[in-house]
Amino acid sequence: MTAKLSIAGLELGGTKCVATLGSGPGDVREQHVVPTTDPATTLAAIESVLDGWTFDAIGIASFGPIELNPARPNFGSIIATTKPGWNDTDLTRRLSARYGKPLAIQTDVNGAALAEARWGASAGLSTHAYITIGTGVGVGLVANGRPIMGYAHGEAGHMRSARAPGDSFAGWCPYHGDCAEGLLSGPALAARFGRPGQDVGDDAPEWDYFAHDLAALLHNLIVSLAPERIAIGGGVMTRRPQLFGAVRAKVAASINGYGALAGYCAELDTRVGPPGLGDMAGPLGAIAMGLEALDR
Repeated sequence: MTAKLSIAGLELGGTKCVATLGSGPGDVREQHVVPTTDPATTLAAIESVLDGWTFDAIGIASFGPIELNPARPNFGSIIATTKPGWNDTDLTRRLSARYGKPLAIQTDVNGAALAEARWGASAGLSTHAYITIGTGVGVGLVANGRPIMGYAHGEAGHMRSARAPGDSFAGWCPYHGDCAEGLLSGPALAARFGRPGQDVGDDAPEWDYFAHDLAALLHNLIVSLAPERIAIGGGVMTRRPQLFGAVRAKVAASINGYGALAGYCAELDTRVGPPGLGDMAGPLGAIAMGLEALDR
């Protein structure tokens, strides 16, 4: 049935937005990339793409934070973001009014986590996580098929952890300094290295600090939720997949054989790794949200 549907999926990232027309990994008909600049320019460029498509629903998976409580007046808006100029940008009313189609919105990481559950390496699992490391650091947590939500969506990318001995980097996050995003994100790496992370050699000793800080984030997620799988996507780890080995080793050392998690750590090669959907996890997360909009 879904192969006949047309979903306009919008993955809004900190540096680019990906618009995808299709219904799943086996049905991607068109895809366009729009740079993320200011809200007016970016949304106008997205609308110029959508204006040429025929679709049944819109799914949005966006960087955040986002107000996801439909009872609040700013539902569907980006709030308190580290992305300059995007605070209080409404993503839903404008597109709903323009196209008159069912629309569903989630954070980019929750969307990617739902796509991994529907089509990827987390299919059939009851509890799993998706981490993206790029312009920011986001963590999507899913239990029994639904993102874990409380007063708001979680912000585990802003967890703070014990630092590696000798690491004096102050962190980049304008809100929390040396939280996970302040240590691991692309802008944080540029601040640490004095140049973009992709221009730094694999043998730079600072990558050991990166592995420590990512392992610390994973430690917190594992001891609090014990996700059956943790997928890590985004540009930083996509460019340096060799870091997975160091990160897994540091996670195992940090958990230190504690309780039932000793068995978990014996299986880190399969429990912690890249998303099964690769770099399509994000765009397909937006498609998954569009399918959810039709199911409501």
